[in-house]
Amino acid sequence: MPLRQRLAWVAASAVALAVILASIACYMAVRRELLGQVDSQLQQQAEDITQLPSCNVSPPTPPASAGGGAPIWQFTTSEGICGGNVQLPTDTRVQAIANGETNGASHFSTITVGGAPFRELIQPVVLLRGDLAPAQLAALQLARPLGPIQHVLGVLRLVLLLVCAGGVALAAVLGRLAARRVLAPLAEVAQTAQHIEETEDLSSRIRVHADDEVGQLATRFNAMIERLQHSREALDESVRAQRQLVADASHELRTPITSLRTNIEVLLEQGDALTDEDRRRLLADVLEQSEELSALIGDVIELARGDLPITTAEDIHLDRVVAESVARAKRAFPHVNFEATLDPVVVEGVPERLARAVNNLLDNAAHHSPSGGLVEVVVDSRGVRVRDHGTGIDKADLPYVFDRFFRGANSRHRQGSGLGLAIVRQVAVQHGGSVEAGNAPGGGAIFTLRLPTTAADPLARDAPYPEAIIR
Repeated sequence: MPLRQRLAWVAASAVALAVILASIACYMAVRRELLGQVDSQLQQQAEDITQLPSCNVSPPTPPASAGGGAPIWQFTTSEGICGGNVQLPTDTRVQAIANGETNGASHFSTITVGGAPFRELIQPVVLLRGDLAPAQLAALQLARPLGPIQHVLGVLRLVLLLVCAGGVALAAVLGRLAARRVLAPLAEVAQTAQHIEETEDLSSRIRVHADDEVGQLATRFNAMIERLQHSREALDESVRAQRQLVADASHELRTPITSLRTNIEVLLEQGDALTDEDRRRLLADVLEQSEELSALIGDVIELARGDLPITTAEDIHLDRVVAESVARAKRAFPHVNFEATLDPVVVEGVPERLARAVNNLLDNAAHHSPSGGLVEVVVDSRGVRVRDHGTGIDKADLPYVFDRFFRGANSRHRQGSGLGLAIVRQVAVQHGGSVEAGNAPGGGAIFTLRLPTTAADPLARDAPYPEAIIR
């Protein structure tokens, strides 16, 4: 059964139960009130009957305004029924009152006489049978017909039955309308979900009609769809970037592979005819091209990780990572002077990736520095800054220096994959940071790698810096 019908049935059942209970309570209250009126009339009439000259004398009748029809009566003594206008049934209670076995209390009950219901009052009275005869105790049975009351109660039962039926029918209709209104946002959720399933359009949203449970469901659903949309856009962008990376890598790999293949073919076909010097030159070219190819493949693998945030990180002394990278750069580029100013800074990240980013910045600065040139490295709370004193970056190239395989006008003649700065940008994004490039006052380029710092103690180092490079 659909949820809408279940809610309608629940509402109708609840209203029906409430109407039925209210009708029963109303019926019982009216019945009790009507019987109470009859009992009051009987009690009022019986209060005037405490003594009678004989059992053949009729009790006084109530005034006509009392209503309820003429009463019937009967006297019963210990010897039996001694008078009355209708023979009424007697029981042990009547005999007990006639025999004086009770304390004189009255008793009300409903009896049937001739197939008709009556309300009966049983009360003790004293019969005075003359001067010579002693008084005698008798039980007075005074009854009034309940026909008019039964008629009223019958009409009331019919009215209440119609009210119950109408209430149940109205509750069913209103319950269905209410269920439709309440479930309308859920139907909209289902329609939106079906639309997304059929069209894969994650831009669809559900209108939030109210701040209730259904509205909260719609809000959560919209938030979920929005996150899915962002994830899908990020995935699409990642796939696009991967495809572009593969295409660019294929283009960049073609040149070193072609050169490597050519040199190997020359060695195979003309190896015996080559002089030792030519053979060494070709082997050196093969080695250089192999190293270039290995570096390019390593850079491509690094970039293939994408810009997704890192999931496993640790507190890292950034100043120590930079110190080790500067020591490596000094060994790799002996013709360049490196000067480092390192303040204690702790960041959260992956040491190997941060070291790769810093190494790429230092390598880039060294490649653009003349022999004997100076590369300045600074680490402080603002990040890592690397400045060279080379020719700087053309203004037209500044927006593209971090693009994959981009080579500026001043670096096209230099070796390299063109992926180093792209890797720096990727590592910065992965660690929740950023990287900027610009021209320094006085000449040369300056790169700033910004990383969020942590609250860890920056002075707690495990070992001193290598090679005493702090100025």
